[in-house]
Amino acid sequence: MGRDVRVRRLDLGHFVRPAEETGTGQPRVEPVLAYLVRHEAGLLLFDTGIGGGDPATEAHYRPRRKDLRGALAAAGAAPDDVDLVVNCHLHFDHCGGNRLLPGRPVVVQRRELAAARAGGHTIDGLVDFPGARHEELDGEAELWPGVHVVPTPGHTDGHQSLVVRTDRGVTVLAGQARDTASDFASDEMARRAALDEPGGSWPPYPGWLDRLAAFGPGRVLFAHDRSVWEGTLPGPG
Repeated sequence: MGRDVRVRRLDLGHFVRPAEETGTGQPRVEPVLAYLVRHEAGLLLFDTGIGGGDPATEAHYRPRRKDLRGALAAAGAAPDDVDLVVNCHLHFDHCGGNRLLPGRPVVVQRRELAAARAGGHTIDGLVDFPGARHEELDGEAELWPGVHVVPTPGHTDGHQSLVVRTDRGVTVLAGQARDTASDFASDEMARRAALDEPGGSWPPYPGWLDRLAAFGPGRVLFAHDRSVWEGTLPGPG
């Protein structure tokens, strides 16, 4: 399992996260990254880039978009080649290219889709559009052999990540489970410390890290950080 599976990063632009959202007192320019997974079962696209926002959203984040079709072409693919879409969540900077893939199954957690449809969560037209086809999950699922969706709530209640087994090891596409590789590394170190000394006074970490660790990932990739976490998540004992 994992033979001939490949993961390719796609650069779909950037936006400016305002100072009040960075925790640093300074604004930060962040990339918008999607991932193309080539598998014997087909071609999977994890996230689809920045969609058109309303005027307030555009002014707030100042997005600069790169065309999904061009990014796919650079990777040797076209929209018609994509068999399956997985969105980590449905904010406008992750599902913006879904409209270019009508009829394609879009895998999303049921609670995330419900939140998106309730209003105030995203740009409505990016979620339900002519040809939109959602496949709703309630928790974890194996989509193709060696390709697992794992819920990673936090940024949104319905956030999910993708675990991909390849012949070079396991890669996690973490989306915005954490904003940066450093944030993920801090959580992982807190988890490692808690495993080394149970009952000690350690910073909290998200419970989904335990589930990701069960897959033995060697790399974790992110939606808004070009840095890559590398290592091995330790098991429970």
